[in-house]
Amino acid sequence: MAVTLRDVAQDAGVSIKTVSRVVNNQGEISEATRARVTASVNKLGYRPSKLARALVTQRTDTIGLVLGDITNPFFPEVARGVLDIAEPLGYNVFLCNSDADHQREVRLLHSLADHAVDGVIIFPTYELEEMLDEVAVPGRPLVSVNRPVDGPWASSVMMHSYRGAKKAVEHLLAHQHRTIAMLAGQISDAHRLQRTKGYRDALLEHGVPVREEWIVPGAPIQARGRESARDLLLRYPEITAIFAYNDLLALGALQACHELGRRVPDDCAIIGFDDIPLADRISPSLTTVRVDKYELGRRAMNRLLQMLAEPGVVLGPAWMDVELVVRQSG
Repeated sequence: MAVTLRDVAQDAGVSIKTVSRVVNNQGEISEATRARVTASVNKLGYRPSKLARALVTQRTDTIGLVLGDITNPFFPEVARGVLDIAEPLGYNVFLCNSDADHQREVRLLHSLADHAVDGVIIFPTYELEEMLDEVAVPGRPLVSVNRPVDGPWASSVMMHSYRGAKKAVEHLLAHQHRTIAMLAGQISDAHRLQRTKGYRDALLEHGVPVREEWIVPGAPIQARGRESARDLLLRYPEITAIFAYNDLLALGALQACHELGRRVPDDCAIIGFDDIPLADRISPSLTTVRVDKYELGRRAMNRLLQMLAEPGVVLGPAWMDVELVVRQSG
């Protein structure tokens, strides 16, 4: 039979209300009484009911983490960063996969709200502003990663996607490439907009015209990268370099070059973005823009904790820098 608050109270010689205050760390309790209750809790093996505690504290000690695609090697390190901060503090994390689908994101956010999570960390694919009044409400803050949001219960952690893309293309330009294509990711993705802008600005600042037909959107997966790169190189054989929205698209471009007999980087240089674990294990190893994915997860969780500790605080975006890692592909 489960040990109850009444059992602990009888063993410690105090009231049930006193035991509840000790267990939930509420109210003024003398150190002697706290020690006596704690000893009884340990002796009897009492485990507080999460539901009962939530009714008292208005907290469930749960966090929602919504990722775009859990099969993408980018996300496990992010999730680990979140977990390594959350779990030692007693938080359980609900991991959700949106498949980069807006309607699914909406359903997941509503479901997390229905489960009374204390807060949400999300890697959104679409704009969140129209939903903030529903999901980022008093007592339940939301942290958006790489898409800016504004509000007393919403904040964002951003990485310098524009800066990273610009560095990548400038590296190609410095190596005398002037016919540079881009595999640009999802049309609706905020990263795509920033990375595409970095690509465009780097070309224009060096007097290289932007060829719109060389900017190819599409799902950020390897199969799409292979298909898009193959089509580009067959239609425009003058292309000598490809900048990819992420490493999965870059891996697909490497595959396409191999199939077409285009040597990398001699015939076609390739640069990715993210620096997933596979990037330095393939041949040729992938030049890419490194994102500290683990730290990104840690910062998102720490930002959420700050918002929980300071209800209603308005926080500007927290920015993370990126770096170009030069390997063999470009």
